[in-house]
Amino acid sequence: MATNQYFNPFPANQVTNEQLLVEDLLIESMKIYGMDTLYLPRTSRDVVDFLYGEDTLKQYVQSFPLEMYLENVQGFEGEGDFVSKFGLEIRDEITLLVSRRRFVHTVRELADINRPREGDLVYVPLTDAFFEISFVEHENEQAMFYTLGRGRGANVYVYALKLRKFVFSNELVLTGNPTIDDKIKDYYPRTRISLSGDGTGQYGVNETVFQSSDLTLANASVQAVVHTFVPNTHMDVIRVQGTFTSANVIGETSNATFTVSTSDDTATMNTSFESIDDNARIEADADGILDFSETNPFGEA
Repeated sequence: MATNQYFNPFPANQVTNEQLLVEDLLIESMKIYGMDTLYLPRTSRDVVDFLYGEDTLKQYVQSFPLEMYLENVQGFEGEGDFVSKFGLEIRDEITLLVSRRRFVHTVRELADINRPREGDLVYVPLTDAFFEISFVEHENEQAMFYTLGRGRGANVYVYALKLRKFVFSNELVLTGNPTIDDKIKDYYPRTRISLSGDGTGQYGVNETVFQSSDLTLANASVQAVVHTFVPNTHMDVIRVQGTFTSANVIGETSNATFTVSTSDDTATMNTSFESIDDNARIEADADGILDFSETNPFGEA
């Protein structure tokens, strides 16, 4: 039996004024009861290591301010914090709601993203922490499933973002937003470089320093980013590419120059920041355990 043609609460292939009114009220509610966050899209999706099934280098080079509504206001969800044989693991999870229209207007125009994506990051100032999107829900009650007939495909009112605490692993986070970059730089492992006292100038924080035979960054044999600098004493650097030697270190913008006296071992960090060629390390360690000069190093024969 056909429904009444004069009352159609589920119009097909069209957006009605009633649906737009609901969406406007949702956006206004989020602006009142929500909180400001920063959305960081992952820009390295086409660079995949098929052997390990992951990105060789995850990059986050943009950030977008977005208001979101925190659904679980009583505390974190997930498995919580616990100590295992792998050390302390933090598996806190939260759920954030974001307006579809606000996301499209704020992010898509610059990042060409139609919807929130798994693997992207959200910085939540309330908890002063980064969260990684593990799943984007668009077909449940949080996403207002088919309210007034709207909700097919990417035409939902809101997205429910399932997020877990971000576990940092030398990803490249360089958005140009001081709120993000100054926070994330403390996550990077640091290399201490001892400097001689006969240098000139002062390196700036977040400045790129390098060593090069022709004194140009384009042909640098090693480069890094300054984390802290103590004049005439030492410099802590992050995101090291290459190996520092006993030569002059030049500041890209300050033109400061000091000579390296000693430095921590940086040979284990390759130019991809997140090394995947572990076979050399495995072979070196194995040579110290097994004698491969024998015919059968695993037995007596």
